[in-house]
Amino acid sequence: MPKNTVKIVLIICISIFCAGIAAEADSLKYYHAAEFQIIGRGFDDTQTPFERLPAGLEGKTRTPVWDLSKNCAGLAVRFRTNSPVIAVKWEVTGDVTMNHFAPTGIKGLDLYGLQEGKWRFVNTARPVKKVTSSVIIDNRLEEESEFMLYLPLYDGLSSLEIGVKSTALISSPLADSPHRNKPVVFYGTSITQGGCASRPGMAYPAQLSRMLDRQTINLGFSGNGQLDYEIAEAMAGIDASCFVIDCLPNVTVAQMNEKYIRFLEILRAGKPDTPILLVDNILFPHIFFDLSVKKKVEEKNRLLQQIFKEMKKRGDRHLYYVEADGLIGSDGEGTVDGVHLTDLGFQRISENLFPVIRKLIK
Repeated sequence: MPKNTVKIVLIICISIFCAGIAAEADSLKYYHAAEFQIIGRGFDDTQTPFERLPAGLEGKTRTPVWDLSKNCAGLAVRFRTNSPVIAVKWEVTGDVTMNHFAPTGIKGLDLYGLQEGKWRFVNTARPVKKVTSSVIIDNRLEEESEFMLYLPLYDGLSSLEIGVKSTALISSPLADSPHRNKPVVFYGTSITQGGCASRPGMAYPAQLSRMLDRQTINLGFSGNGQLDYEIAEAMAGIDASCFVIDCLPNVTVAQMNEKYIRFLEILRAGKPDTPILLVDNILFPHIFFDLSVKKKVEEKNRLLQQIFKEMKKRGDRHLYYVEADGLIGSDGEGTVDGVHLTDLGFQRISENLFPVIRKLIK
């Protein structure tokens, strides 16, 4: 068969397949996702349901931080349905693309189902364009089950609908999982936000939420986890079980000297007895080759240890510290670009932080 003929047949088959999926998705009944339970949101007074900072911080926090708060990192929709098919329609605000980050992580959706008390990955809704329709799962047993739909890590949502069989039931969840009370709050950088997970459920705060069966709040701001005091004030208003501060990749030694202790003092003013866990700068794999980067990382980690000791001397009995050694493994295989984590890197940091945080929140 001539090559051109093969190409034409392949294109026709793909078109028919995609058309079939689109037709199936369009035949379902859709519900606005905001009608159901949204978890991972630390504040009720956001401008839209799919944002991460309270509306009152507009104009008070730096513009990059405010803009990044429109990204949906860490947010998820919880619902219950007996539908044999689950689909989604969503429109992203930015249609973001990056050369080191999978579109499924940036602006895709990630579905998990609750089975025997554990969250199990179902499938990912892959973005095609600014507005996408996708069937996530089909041919499921028609039994009522609990689901959790993770939202995009590095893009915002202007709309999100969940589609089910027209005769199926869909409602807010019955199971309180992950437990919503006393969330674990993460503050940090692009790594905390989820760069560069292959899909939203692989970001380390999301993994830890499932491991701990506890809601987590993701306040990672790519390139902008720079100890902004108004963010500390907002965090202090959350009834958290633990605060995790993982911002060293975004701050200089000078910024740490100027702002780190004050940032902690603001948190302590609002939450005097809540555990606060300080996390070292991870050991980027290229520090073994780039001596300048190695010096900066080691200097920041030494300073963080000094800050930790200083605060303990002042009488802070609920301050804890995690060293960088081994956090993402020691084989150099945990990153995409020497800094941002792969799913392997995220799994490793989750497994290392899990026993520490579990002990603190008990």
